[in-house]
Amino acid sequence: QRRLMFEDECILVDENDNVVGHDTKYNCHLMEKIESENLLHRAFSVFLFNTKYELLLQQRSATKVTFPLVWTNTCCSHPLYRESELIPENALGVRNAAQRKLLDELGIPAEDVPVDQFTPLGRMLYKAPSDGKWGEHELDYLLFIVRDVNVNPNPDEVADIKYVNKEELKELLRKADAGEGGIKLSPWFRLVVDNFLFKWWDHVEKGTISEAADMKTIHKLT
Repeated sequence: QRRLMFEDECILVDENDNVVGHDTKYNCHLMEKIESENLLHRAFSVFLFNTKYELLLQQRSATKVTFPLVWTNTCCSHPLYRESELIPENALGVRNAAQRKLLDELGIPAEDVPVDQFTPLGRMLYKAPSDGKWGEHELDYLLFIVRDVNVNPNPDEVADIKYVNKEELKELLRKADAGEGGIKLSPWFRLVVDNFLFKWWDHVEKGTISEAADMKTIHKLT
């Protein structure tokens, strides 16, 4: 995790999602830098459903620099400052990055998640401190995909996984709100849940997910 913080270069964007440069993952997640230089980087959040329309959740590993051991959506990461992940057409660069990270984090083979099967549904901009030193300031692409996949989590990235239906997710939210069992949710997952998820989940079940897409708006959420 520490090595990747210095080797991986995130894509810096302005609040309209125009690329303005690049910087290390380390600098992009230092709250001091985020606040002093208003560093904003591009990110993505994958929501993978099986064909029973259950959502795959992951618990982030204890070694994660930001938000260790919190529960979140299937996969959350960053497109990197490289040609294949900067392609703007239909968010292809972001979809390429999502396919790469699903393999890195969850061992899901690329053939199980073809890039053309991801539906980009929207973009949100949010800021969230993790602890005193680290945090997130992201322009986050929300990607949905419905596939039955083989999962083999990487313990460096993922502590646990589970599929949930809507009722099971609502119970997880209740426990997190009540502080039961030490369950915590990532701030970006919570923003998606509170603003979009259940409405979009209905579209997943009806097979009308593309109707829900709005890639023109950048939702500024706090």
